[in-house]
Amino acid sequence: QVQLVESGGGLVQAGGSLRLSCAASGSIFSISVMGWYRQAPGKQRELVAAVTSGGRTDYADSVKGRFTISRDNAKNTVYLQMNSLKPEDTAVYYCNAFVTSDYLSNEHEYWGQGTQVTVSS
Repeated sequence: QVQLVESGGGLVQAGGSLRLSCAASGSIFSISVMGWYRQAPGKQRELVAAVTSGGRTDYADSVKGRFTISRDNAKNTVYLQMNSLKPEDTAVYYCNAFVTSDYLSNEHEYWGQGTQVTVSS
């Protein structure tokens, strides 16, 4: 079993910054992709950013130039640095990871419990 634990959400004024962290623990052999998704009230969950084990990144157009995703493979941790925050960034942010638990296992997708980010205008 694998757990993803997020931290770093909160309330910030528009133009401010927050840094989210997500640590994976449990039965982990490798993690191919780690990412962040968000879901605002009444909207579908959407990809914010993702990073592969090799460091390749992908961002939603709405956050390019403002958010930076990074990961520490040794700590099985992914970070999301969010700058120049806007009220429309308000959402619950979820950590996501594709984990292989041992060399004989298939890859499985896991989700964190979510952390609230609120940006006031």
